[in-house]
Amino acid sequence: MGAYILGAIPTGYWLGLAWKGVDVRTQGSGNLGATNVFRVLGKGPGVVTLLLDIIKGIIPVVVARYFFPEQPGWALAAGLLAILGHTTSPFVRFRGGKGVATSAGAFAALLPGPTAIALGVFIVTFWLSRYVSLSSMLAAAALMVAAFFWPATRALQIASAAIAVFVMWTHRANIQRLRTGTENRIQ
Repeated sequence: MGAYILGAIPTGYWLGLAWKGVDVRTQGSGNLGATNVFRVLGKGPGVVTLLLDIIKGIIPVVVARYFFPEQPGWALAAGLLAILGHTTSPFVRFRGGKGVATSAGAFAALLPGPTAIALGVFIVTFWLSRYVSLSSMLAAAALMVAAFFWPATRALQIASAAIAVFVMWTHRANIQRLRTGTENRIQ
């Protein structure tokens, strides 16, 4: 439950209100994630949102590993609950971010090697395209593929595949905009 609540903290929303008195849900894409915060509030708030959303994924995994070292399933469950909390936050009527940064944090703690590969894919894709959405989706796919070639448990491999599908699903509007050439780039 604690992992879900931590993940549910609407970082971008609260930061927007505290930093500039802006509800980011009413501007830009309306999303609570770091990309929209970056576009609406600027680089500083966007980076802070990104880092805090990543930390929301890391902390529950690390805590679960500390308290339940003999039961690795608890760490995976804690990470998934944090991601679920981030995307279905009760603090903002069960709407949240798309789960990319919190997933990155959780999987950085669960599968650091595959996550590093996914980060590399994100960076290269973003550098070439300037699309955060495309970079996020390809990174999620890379995490899944890398997890299946890494010495990971079957549960972690399945979870990485589920997260890849989930990230694609949360980006379905972005996919449509990419197809029509109307997706926004970060310059």
